[in-house]
Order: sequence, then structure tokens, then C-alpha cells
Amino acid sequence: MQKKLSLFVASFALLSLSACGLLPEKTDETKNWSVTKLYAEAREEMAGGHYEAAVKLFERLESSYPFGTYATQAQMEIAYAHYKSQDQAQALAAVERFIKLHPNHPAADYMYYLRGLITFNDQIGFISAIYSQDPTERDPKATRESFAAFKALVDKFPNSKYAPDAIARMSYLVNAMAQYEVHVANYYFRRGAYLAALNRAQGAVADFTDAPAREEALFLMVRAYDKLDMPDLRDDARRVFLKNYPNSRFLNPNAKHQAWWNFWAKKAD
Repeated sequence: MQKKLSLFVASFALLSLSACGLLPEKTDETKNWSVTKLYAEAREEMAGGHYEAAVKLFERLESSYPFGTYATQAQMEIAYAHYKSQDQAQALAAVERFIKLHPNHPAADYMYYLRGLITFNDQIGFISAIYSQDPTERDPKATRESFAAFKALVDKFPNSKYAPDAIARMSYLVNAMAQYEVHVANYYFRRGAYLAALNRAQGAVADFTDAPAREEALFLMVRAYDKLDMPDLRDDARRVFLKNYPNSRFLNPNAKHQAWWNFWAKKAD
């Protein structure tokens, strides 16, 4: 019985192999496409939002025609397609590869800019649809990485057409880092760790002198000194606070205000 079963299994396997051999082989329709056709088709996929398909065509183009302007352009397009599909790791890898291969390319400044955008959108991407959660409540790692990327662009290509926008985003990111410190300070304050709250607020005031978050940091210093029973320092901090922010919203808890991060949440792309 065992022998018959083994014979049956072997026969079935042979028949399966034969059937597979009768099936027509899949053909790669892009195999003989010209470089211009590959590029045009890939761009069409990009325009339709089919980023995975576009990446495959650009990769085919680069492997089939590795030299020339089309291959270089394909490398940039691959990075952008990954960025649009929100694949941060692949997008960053493609950007770094391009910069390494073509450090003096005329469009190198754009790739530096794209590197900043990739991490910038990671910083605020989760709020782009709801506009309600302050992005500075998240870990500031992406904020620092995005700031460093934009700074690298501005330092290396100060006359780039992307530099003004990069500087504007850097300003946003500076305030995001300052506001993160204020969030931490508020966390400590709510839990009665007033000295720790004071130290974080002082750090925000000292390190981010032009950031809007400095207003709240100063106000928090006044409250922390009061809780620590340091009236002289409290009054000094209050004088500085009132001199700089005489109409502060923190003096009127019922006043409505627009969240500072909403502008970038709506603008980011």
C-alpha cells in the first residue's frame, strides 16, 4: 500500500511539472522599451498616484540604461515617489544614494531639500488630517533630524531657490523643539516636581530666545517659583514676563487662540 501511495505521489508531481511546462511564460513587456518610453510611462504612473508602479519602471530604466541624464533623473524620481507614498525609510535611502553618487549635480540642492521634507512630514504627518494634536507632544527626534537636513541645505546652498522655504521650516522646527521642552516642563509641574519643571522652562527660555514657546516657558517659571516659595525670583520672573508679553493669553485663561502648528499642518506636502 505504501509503495502504491509513493508511486501515486511521484506521478502526481511529474504531471504537475509537465503542466507547468505547458503554461506560457510571463513576458516582461518593458524589456525592449526605449529609455524615453520607460521614462514617459513611469511619469504617467507618477501622475496617476501609482507610486509603486512608477518606482518599478524607474528602476527598470536605471538598470537598462545606467548612463546618461535619464538614469540620473530616475534616481531622483524614485526618491520622490517613495516620499509621496510615505515610505520614509526608502525615500531617505534613495536621497542619500543620490547625494553620494552625484554631490555636484545641479539638482543636488533639491535632494537636500527633499531630505528635509521627508523628515518634516514625519514630524507633522499624523495631524495633517485632524489639525488638533500638537506635534510637539511627540518625541523630538524627527524634529531635530528635519532641522539638521534643512540646515545642511542652507549651509551648502545658501542661494538655492529652496533655501527660503527651508529657513521658514527651520523656524517652525525651532519652536517645535522649544514647545517640546515646555510640554515636559508642564508634565513635571502637574506632578508636583516644581524644581524639574523650573529647570526645563529655564532651558527653553535660554536656548530658544526667539521662539513663541518662550512666552509659556516664562509664565511657567513664574508659577514654579511661586510653588517653590521663592517670592523674589517669582517677582523678577513676572516682571520679565509682563515686560515682554503685556497682553499674554496666559493672563486670560478664557482667551481663545489659534494653535501655532496648524499653518504647517495644512501646508505640508
